[in-house]
Amino acid sequence: MVPERDTPAPAAGFHSSISDIDPVTAERMASSWRPGCPVPLSDLRLVTLTYRGFDGADHDGGLVVAAAVATDVTGIFRRLYDDGYPIASLRLVEDFAGDDDASMAADNSSAFNCRPVTGGGGFSEHSHGTAIDLNPVQNPYLRGTLVLPEQGRAYLDRPAEPGVIRAGDAVVTAFADHGWSWGGNWTGPVDYQHFSVSGR
Repeated sequence: MVPERDTPAPAAGFHSSISDIDPVTAERMASSWRPGCPVPLSDLRLVTLTYRGFDGADHDGGLVVAAAVATDVTGIFRRLYDDGYPIASLRLVEDFAGDDDASMAADNSSAFNCRPVTGGGGFSEHSHGTAIDLNPVQNPYLRGTLVLPEQGRAYLDRPAEPGVIRAGDAVVTAFADHGWSWGGNWTGPVDYQHFSVSGR
């Protein structure tokens, strides 16, 4: 819908909202949710929020998470915004037809996607809406010689560059303060982009 001409532009700064999954969003989520997924659509929420891009400007983005963590997620992303942590992209995986590899290759940060565990069986924590991946290129998944996404090889030595998450930094602390664990602390595989409520 086009805003009315007299509607003032939103003030600069962080903004967020939490919405139920309405029929339009449910239809859009056809590539990431289907009957048989471990959570019903009624237990998920669409979170829209402001984030800082690598260009230093404010951008609007969104992610789908479990209803139980939606308020915490907005608090975490407010912290990231206030700390100036840059995010390359924050789009639903539907923009990539639910393809996690394509989303990672585009350096897209995302949350819900009803899919198997990477490199394993069973449902990923993303299938429950209780996991978030941040800046996958700067924070790749590692298992043996496998690096996902492939562009992440440039960041294996964890350089002090924008978007790179490092042990004890403001990003890890923001999630930890809300009870989320970081996959960068795993011994194998190591998943620098991954934060989850369960620690898996």
